Amino acid sequence: MTIAIYAGSFDPITNGHMDVLQGSLRLADKVFVAIGTHPGKAPLFSFEERVDLIKRVAADVFGKDSARIDVIAFDGLLIDAARKYGASLMVRGLRDGTDLDYEMQMAGMNGKMAPELQTVFLPADPSVRTITATLVRQIAAMGGDVRHFVPALVADALKTKFKS
Repeated sequence: MTIAIYAGSFDPITNGHMDVLQGSLRLADKVFVAIGTHPGKAPLFSFEERVDLIKRVAADVFGKDSARIDVIAFDGLLIDAARKYGASLMVRGLRDGTDLDYEMQMAGMNGKMAPELQTVFLPADPSVRTITATLVRQIAAMGGDVRHFVPALVADALKTKFKS
């Protein structure tokens, strides 16, 4: 069984994340969506809210294939989480050349520390390349329409979050 791990903050999960997750499901039998948690950072959505959104969106978009997705937390090195969950692939999404430069450095460092793990780059579909969770949060905070950038469930959750 091929196991992949796809890490990020997913605050919130975007259409770009979903594009990479879809590619991950093509590569692996099981995909762990690993939410990075950092004590010094205050995310918009709690860990539990992000898990719920990811699971609900995955079920809506991927149907029965969503059973192949598990959502976990990690707070250290991604290679340690990959080892813990038996992953052999670490999936990274690429939007542009800047992402590639950074991700190549990370892949090189990870390769030295964990040669048994393979980093796989998935280029984002052109329709989602400009999307970042940071920009989505900023647009939503100012009352903008984010439905083109996130699944409907996430757009609704953002609207609710910023009403409070």
